[in-house]
Amino acid sequence: MSFTKNDIKQIEAKGLTVNQVESQIELFKTGIPFTNIAAAATIGNGILALSDKEKEEATSHFDTNKEGLSLLKFVPASGAATRMFKFLFKFLKDYNPQKESLNSFINKNDSKDLAFFLVGLEKFPFYEQVLERLHKKGIDFKTLSTQDKAVHFVQIMLGEDELNFGNSPKGLLPFHKYKNGYISTAFEEHLYEAALYASNDKKAELHFTISENYRDKFTEEFRRIEEYVEENTGVSFNISFSYQQESTDTIAVTPKDVPFRNDDDTLLFRPSGHGALLKNLNALDSDVIFIKNIDNVVVKQYKEEVAKYKKILAGILLKLQTKSFECLRVLDQESISDKEFEEVETFLTNEMCVKISGEYKKYLDKYKIEYLKEKLNRPIRICGMVKNEGEPGGGPFWVRDIYGNLSLQIVESAQINLKNKGQKEILTNATHFNPVDLVCGVKNYKGEKFDLEDFVDHNAAFITAKTKLGKDLKALELPGLWNGSMAHWNTIFVEVPIITFNPVKTVNDLLKAPHQID
Repeated sequence: MSFTKNDIKQIEAKGLTVNQVESQIELFKTGIPFTNIAAAATIGNGILALSDKEKEEATSHFDTNKEGLSLLKFVPASGAATRMFKFLFKFLKDYNPQKESLNSFINKNDSKDLAFFLVGLEKFPFYEQVLERLHKKGIDFKTLSTQDKAVHFVQIMLGEDELNFGNSPKGLLPFHKYKNGYISTAFEEHLYEAALYASNDKKAELHFTISENYRDKFTEEFRRIEEYVEENTGVSFNISFSYQQESTDTIAVTPKDVPFRNDDDTLLFRPSGHGALLKNLNALDSDVIFIKNIDNVVVKQYKEEVAKYKKILAGILLKLQTKSFECLRVLDQESISDKEFEEVETFLTNEMCVKISGEYKKYLDKYKIEYLKEKLNRPIRICGMVKNEGEPGGGPFWVRDIYGNLSLQIVESAQINLKNKGQKEILTNATHFNPVDLVCGVKNYKGEKFDLEDFVDHNAAFITAKTKLGKDLKALELPGLWNGSMAHWNTIFVEVPIITFNPVKTVNDLLKAPHQID
């Protein structure tokens, strides 16, 4: 592949090398192999279901042992809210009140989302805000016809010179309305949550990955709420931000695997999905890192329950980390007894869910030590898993690599060959899905931080079909942050209740119980 001088300048300005871009183009040509799922992880086979006593023990272990540890909550928050309002943008574009009634439009387009939205209008946290805007424009909302109400309301919500919700960061949208009329954002709710489980000595540290152009808005929002939230929680907050780095962008190609060019003949690079955030995570240095998406929050009455399960996951992490570190120190000794070997092997198999190779027993002791160290000396992630409710998407699976080794992985349905009957069957019968509820340990037994780039499965990237300027293109997404980017971490799956999973994917999700005050 030959690049022009201008191409090379453009590539290097992004912090990339020509070799890296050529490797990306090669991936498009060769294609990315599907993930080979061997079985769904289930209770008793890869997923822990804890008794009430075990939950209490894990919580107590975390509360007792967190003193002196640095805790951090990491929140991917770079997305704009555009997708939340997809059906409303379509409504504004396609609906003509002069030509048809609202009911006719809803029926013709089978717009259940729109009907549900309009029925729940007064329950949205931004209802009064929209009405206030309409009032300022001299529009008396209550006297409007049903169809005019719908049009005017949505125009105020989404208009670029109005509230412009569709082009706002999801984290700063009105999410919850409390009985005293107070309206909170998802960003603010994360602070309240962090106070309950990610704080030490009345201090909580949070890191949000955001789009750089939203930096001032987030900073302004924090200044606005800081005193109020600190007063209500008794905790002070240290908030930091980072952006998806340009060097994680990937080149786009045409359907013929030739670099896609913009109208001005420059190369087209695209953001590479949440896998790009591995660089942001890797730059942080904390003993325990909680990971949760920006839109997965609840109103205050459910927070204690959510916090309880975060502490349970963190308690399991600290227990396993302690045992893992002890085993690694044993393996550092000059001589190891058969009993000690057996104890490490049993811990790996029974508690860390690591399948030891069939060849292992044939190894000489020095190679056994190398093998066990390599398996143990890795970052650890404890992942909450929720029972399937509806269609299975990304979830917990036993995956077989090209060497036949089995490991626990979080796999998206896009990584699975659905044309293969056996693979499709495993996916369909999966009992749990991934709510992105992670507690991570990123330091080794010597207290040094792991380089997280060393534990990525680069074959777990995605190729997706997109369009630009009306032309088809292929885009490359890096291995997802909790998928291929953490493929070589030690992974423990724990069943958690559905109350811990309350994402707001569409605006109508705000009408669900965990986002409404009784």
